[in-house]
Parts: sequence; structure tokens; C-alpha cells
Amino acid sequence: MTIRTLGRLLSEHPLFQGLSQETLDLLAGCARNEVHKPGAFIYRTGEDADRFYIVRHGAVALENASVERGVLTIQTLGRGEVLGISWLVPPFRHHNDARAIGWARLVAIDARCLRDKCDQDHDLGYALMRRFLPLFAERLKQAELQLMDVYNVHR
Repeated sequence: MTIRTLGRLLSEHPLFQGLSQETLDLLAGCARNEVHKPGAFIYRTGEDADRFYIVRHGAVALENASVERGVLTIQTLGRGEVLGISWLVPPFRHHNDARAIGWARLVAIDARCLRDKCDQDHDLGYALMRRFLPLFAERLKQAELQLMDVYNVHR
């Protein structure tokens, strides 16, 4: 069995490919492994977005709840996908719930640690923003498609 360090895991992830070893080491210094049991909330709407995650194993549902419709799954994220992208946008609060579907193993990256490092090194901040901006666009697209489906709207 090969043991992979957090730095190695991050270096293999498409989001971080092309970053220098120094930057990958910096990211790994802000990271830790987490395990969430089935049904556990990883974060809830309105909580501080003080971490973001890479899904290593299992799946996570992004959900919104309302009195009228109950719980609506907006998107399900699986292995290799990024969770908790609100860490990068003030006021740094989650806009949905994230719940483990089955056992979920995640790499959690301390967003406060990373934001501080981005404030000190604007090149790092720019590099990360370029990598995360497509994720924001994709999540917005997924939410739009989900809403169109819920309200039976077709283009």
C-alpha cells in the first residue's frame, strides 16, 4: 500500500496542477484529512466558510431547504470534486448545506490560513482565483438547471 502525503494528494488534483512545489507545500500546511459518517453535515447554510474540501472518497450532497419544498439537492459531488467554494468570497459564509452521502473522506483546507497567505502573496491569490472562478461558474450553471427542472421551465 502506498501512503500519499497531503502535499502529494493536492499535487495530483487538477485544480492545483501547475503550481510550484513551494505553493503546494503551503497548501498542504493548511490541510488535514477528515472523515464524515453517512448523513453528517459537513457545513450548514450561514456558517463561516472557514474550510474548503477536496472529496477523496464517497459523495457529498449540496442541499437547500425550504418550508414549501423541503430539502432540495442542488448537486452531488464525488471523488476529486471541490466542496465549499464560498471560502473565497466575502462575507465568507456558506450558501447551502453539505451532507455526506455514505462515508465521505475529504481533504479539508483551512480557508483562513490560505486567505492570510493570499493577502501576503497576491500572485498566489490570483493563481487560486483563476482556478476557482470556473468552479463558481459551473455551480451557478448547475443551480440554474436545477431550478429550471424544479419549476418545469424549458428553454
